Amino acid sequence: MARRFRGSEEVKVDAKGRVSIPAKFRRVFESCDPDWETGRRPQLVIVYGREDWRHLELYTLEAIEEIDAQIDLMQRGSAERRLLESIMHGAAEEAEIDTDGRLVLPQKLREKIGLDDKVFFIAAGDYLKVWRPETYAEAEGEEVEALVATFEPGFDPRALLPQLPPAGARARAAEE
Repeated sequence: MARRFRGSEEVKVDAKGRVSIPAKFRRVFESCDPDWETGRRPQLVIVYGREDWRHLELYTLEAIEEIDAQIDLMQRGSAERRLLESIMHGAAEEAEIDTDGRLVLPQKLREKIGLDDKVFFIAAGDYLKVWRPETYAEAEGEEVEALVATFEPGFDPRALLPQLPPAGARARAAEE
C-alpha cells in the first residue's frame, strides 16, 4: 500500500511558476516512485480535470498506476470509462520535482485555477490537492464546515468510517 500524504501547507509561487514542495510531501512522492533513487527526480502526475475544476491534483506514480488499473477493468467504450479516461489521462500531465525540491506548474494550469503568488497544498490520502488559498477557503473550507454543522456537538467523525474486515482477512487481501 502506498504511503499517504498528511497535512497542509501554503507556499509561494515564483514568477516562473516554480513551487517548493514541502519535504514531508516530497518524501511521499519519492517513496511512491518505483524508479526513484537518491540523485534522481521523483515523478508525479498533475491532473487538472474538467473545465469547472478549481484545483489541481498531484498523484504519486503508485496512485496513478492503481487508478489506471481500475480504469482498465471498466467496460471499454462505456460512458463512465470515457469520462475517467478524459479526466485521468486527457486532462493530466506528467511532471517531476527538480533537485531543489521544486515543481514547475505550467502557465496554463496556473491560469486555470487562478494562481498568482501563493499555493495551498492539502493532503487527500494518496494525492495532494493544489488550490489558490482563497479559493480553498471559499470552496472546500466552507463546504466542510457546513457538513460539520449538521452533526451533534461532540460528534466523533471517526464514526463515519466503515467497519474493516478482521485483521486476518485484511492481511490476506494485502498479499493478493
